[in-house]
Amino acid sequence: MSDPDPTRATPFHCPYCGEEDLRPEEGAAWLCADCRRVFSVQFEGLRIPEVSR
Repeated sequence: MSDPDPTRATPFHCPYCGEEDLRPEEGAAWLCADCRRVFSVQFEGLRIPEVSR
């Protein structure tokens, strides 16, 4: 896996086949070299659990 843009979320494996040979594509997409699927990852944020008293 090459060093991508620091603003891009970095996956560690393909969500479809589980392999780790991922290559950055144009935009915010990733190409899995094994199953040839192109996908993107988006970070939505953090959810803080509500505390009941």
